Amino acid sequence: MATLRSGKKLDSNDNNNETAEEKGKGQVVKDRTTLVVFFGLLIDLLAFTLILPLFPALISHYREHDSSGLFAALENKVDWFRASVGAPVEFNTVLFGGLLGSIFSFLQFIASPIIGGLSDRFGRKPLMVATGVGIAFSYLLWVLSSNFAIFVFARIIGGMSKGNVSLSTAIVTDVTTPATRGKGMALIGVAFSLGFLFGPMIGAAFSMWGKAQQSSDWYVYPAVFALCLSILDVIYFVLVFKESLPVARRNPSTSATFQQALDYINPLQLFRFASLTNLPEKKHCELQQIGLAYFIYLFLYSGMEFTLTFLTHIRFNFTPMQQGRMFLFVGIVMAVLQGGVVRRLPQGTERKAAMGGLLLIVPSFVIVGLCSTMLQLYTGLGLYAASTAFVVPCLTTLVAGYGETHQKGIVTGVFRSLGALGRAAGPIFGSFLYWSLGPELSYAIGGFGLLIPYFMLRRLS
Repeated sequence: MATLRSGKKLDSNDNNNETAEEKGKGQVVKDRTTLVVFFGLLIDLLAFTLILPLFPALISHYREHDSSGLFAALENKVDWFRASVGAPVEFNTVLFGGLLGSIFSFLQFIASPIIGGLSDRFGRKPLMVATGVGIAFSYLLWVLSSNFAIFVFARIIGGMSKGNVSLSTAIVTDVTTPATRGKGMALIGVAFSLGFLFGPMIGAAFSMWGKAQQSSDWYVYPAVFALCLSILDVIYFVLVFKESLPVARRNPSTSATFQQALDYINPLQLFRFASLTNLPEKKHCELQQIGLAYFIYLFLYSGMEFTLTFLTHIRFNFTPMQQGRMFLFVGIVMAVLQGGVVRRLPQGTERKAAMGGLLLIVPSFVIVGLCSTMLQLYTGLGLYAASTAFVVPCLTTLVAGYGETHQKGIVTGVFRSLGALGRAAGPIFGSFLYWSLGPELSYAIGGFGLLIPYFMLRRLS
């Protein structure tokens, strides 16, 4: 009898050991998936940010070499907006770049919830590969963009395909628990920081090299480099990424998935997270508050961010290279904080951390708006970078906790789409404020306006 009991006890211990071992292997696989997403997103963001410092040179190029007539038509619209807000003629190029950026963000606003919803039905990997192929095709069109119409078409395809960020967020949500989710979201933030740190530097190098070559098709070289990175990213996900959403956890209805996705093209439905009908009313209201707070944050934030180049050029005579160093400083501060602090935040502190970041950005905007020395400027930028490092990853972690497993894609897609809508409208509003009221007052309004999302988050239980 004793022998039997002892044998049973031994069997039980063996089973426990096997269970622990299986859990350990499962955790390794999940950690590996998060790292796979991190490196894939980093490759994509290096290609995506490469074009940012090239916009002035590209606009100058198409002003001289466009055979489609589209550039002249759009430039008349931009010049009308410049005159209406009172901006000097030399900032036409900056405003033109802002217009292209707003179009790209608006297309993301439309595409993100659709791509996220489809991934809830068909899995993350097929949609991640499909968006990668779309992005690669947009870079191929850029290579072939002998006139401005082709270049704009390339940006349209790129904006409609740019759902991989919300997909990355959904994948991290799939493979993390509430206790580890903040670390995963912070890693996505680190990928953004590194991408925006090194991508523009690569683009600036191509810009300088292209001018030295004095070639009429110099833009082909950075476009080919971006195309190669995007093809590498597609191959990487095909070979390395393992599906994170099992069939049993997917949305079973294709028609319901498409209906959900189409509903979110309506902005009112988007802000209401309308198709998540099975959430408790209190949770649904909380999700709507977080989404609205995120939209207001990026609407005001992107407007001030866009006008920063106006301020530094007028007040300090910054060259494009000095602008690049300024954003390099911001990127380094963000990467250090996200990699060293944000990813180690204890579970449950995300809301307070986001609120702290929102409070921090108020003095940062005021200091930047009033600055008269480089020390004051970089002090304000340091606070600005610190606040940015916390707000977006923490809000993303917060919103990822809502909805059922088969709804995570559409929840994160809608959240990302709200941010894209804010980024699309923010530069227009920010430019209007800047040229109408001046930097001091416009930055103060933008900074204190960010107390609105702070108090919205404070109301959450």
